[in-house]
Amino acid sequence: MGTLTYDSKLTVALDDRVLAHLQAVVWSKLRRGEQFSFTWTDPTRNGMGRTSVWLSPNIPVAFEYFGSRLPKLNPAWLDALSKSANSPGGLTIVPEPEE
Repeated sequence: MGTLTYDSKLTVALDDRVLAHLQAVVWSKLRRGEQFSFTWTDPTRNGMGRTSVWLSPNIPVAFEYFGSRLPKLNPAWLDALSKSANSPGGLTIVPEPEE
């Protein structure tokens, strides 16, 4: 389990594989100067079931991994996550499709 830290204040634990795919999509959008929302569910976090943040090139985001090896990225999942990020609802973690 790795972590995504938003603005040095909010941290969410995510599987390294999920985190690697999210990082690729987030970096791609932020590199282009795009702003977008990111929403995830976390039913174990202090009774809160859903969190949304606004991602912008001006807000620090850190990705920390438990494992030392980068998971193999699934292009179909990157595409699905990118489509989600470009939608009016913003980025959400969608199920991984088969390659």
